[in-house]
Amino acid sequence: MTDTNTQRPDLPDHLSIDPRSPHHVAAVFEHDIGIRFNDKDRFDVEEYCVSEGWIKVPANKTLDRKGKPLLIKLKGKVEAFYR
Repeated sequence: MTDTNTQRPDLPDHLSIDPRSPHHVAAVFEHDIGIRFNDKDRFDVEEYCVSEGWIKVPANKTLDRKGKPLLIKLKGKVEAFYR
């Protein structure tokens, strides 16, 4: 049995998938992570904050002026975990 928990970095309180964001931690994305929002697994989360209780998800196919998905903030209970 291998101990993989010691090799994984701790999940931060605030994390973003955008590499230009100050909340992006590349070491975390080397592993598969999951987000549970209001007791349901979400697979479209772009950014989250556990302590403030929100996630940001794309708003359908709407794009901003730079061509990135327009994000909406949803508030609720947020849990981040390694799969």
